[in-house]
Amino acid sequence: MDKSTTIGKRSKEAWYELAKLNTAAKDSFLEKLHDNILKNTSDILKNNEKDLEEGRKKGLSPALLDRLKLTEERIHSMANGINNIVALPDPVGNIKEMKKLPNGLLVGKMHTPIGSILIIYESRPNVTVDAFALCFKSGNATILKGGSEALNSNKALISIIKDSLKESGINPDVVQFVDTSDRSIVNNLLKRNEYIDLVMPRGGEGLIDFVVKNSTIPVIKHYKGVCHVYVDDKADLDDALKIAINSKVQRPGVCNAMETLLVNKHIAAQFLPVVGKELENHGVKLLGCENAISIMPELALATEDDWYKEYLDLILSIRIVDDIKEAIAHINKYGSHHSDAIVTEDYTKAMRFLKEVDSAAVYVNASTRFTDGAEFGLGAEIGISTDKIHARGPMGLEELTCSKWIIFGEGHIRK
Repeated sequence: MDKSTTIGKRSKEAWYELAKLNTAAKDSFLEKLHDNILKNTSDILKNNEKDLEEGRKKGLSPALLDRLKLTEERIHSMANGINNIVALPDPVGNIKEMKKLPNGLLVGKMHTPIGSILIIYESRPNVTVDAFALCFKSGNATILKGGSEALNSNKALISIIKDSLKESGINPDVVQFVDTSDRSIVNNLLKRNEYIDLVMPRGGEGLIDFVVKNSTIPVIKHYKGVCHVYVDDKADLDDALKIAINSKVQRPGVCNAMETLLVNKHIAAQFLPVVGKELENHGVKLLGCENAISIMPELALATEDDWYKEYLDLILSIRIVDDIKEAIAHINKYGSHHSDAIVTEDYTKAMRFLKEVDSAAVYVNASTRFTDGAEFGLGAEIGISTDKIHARGPMGLEELTCSKWIIFGEGHIRK
């Protein structure tokens, strides 16, 4: 039996056990996991430093190193995320849309776990805990394949998870960890339909394209974040400045950071020099269209390819547009349908933007950085789905379940 079959088989068998656990048992385990992560903070940091050192040797950008880096504060945030999940209602077993048909049958839907979920992700080791905890509470077994750049961090976290499962009397096979960079194993896992119910890739465009092209299992894509902020001619420019800066520089290496700033031509001459100077003060390299360069000659010229790019770094493209119609057209053409914002005091324009921008999260007068499960009140999320089928946007507990029809009869037979 090859390694991928062994991993898949163990995961599916463990899932059948996990699916029987009640909410109290799941929450009790998660509380233990929270405590054990905090107890092992120093060991996690020690292993994370090994990854950071390797990353520096490989020349990873500061933004990517930031994605990889764990601190005491981030570990506490990771642990607090588990507590947030504990506090959330368990969707498993919930019954909805129950109705009585004319023939007397009672028909409804029940939330159920999806099953065994393969999650392939890059860089951020906190995903290991977030993904596992969400899947566990929603009754799903997980197979985790993190990036090689976070191998030591992920091994330390998986070890804590498995030890916590054993202490709680739960089959530790409910979490499987692929600890090799051998792509053939991942390729084989993507074809283990008999054991794995869903694949969720989180990472760069190359990773997601590879998974989509090679998987025979359904895939929910957590695609790249080419996010936009459009500053309208009816914007409060003080708000626009705060939102643009926050969207780009608060954490540039994540998928909900702004990559393109769109500015209405009527306020461009007033707004661009101010926002440009502030962005440059934060170390942002600025690219622009020809009209933007006519206002700020120091900008480098943005190419057609730049409008499609997810920089994940302190780089920003700027484009001047004629009106909201052109802004929406630009976003729908070049964006990745992730998170996009308008800054405007015009209600009609705001509502038009909300209706016509085809993205998972659309904002009015707020930073794109809020696209996050915790910020949306989901406790945590396993990622941001840019798909339209099953789930869209931050995927929390409910999005990690599916439904089955349940029917109550009284000796009914079909005539």
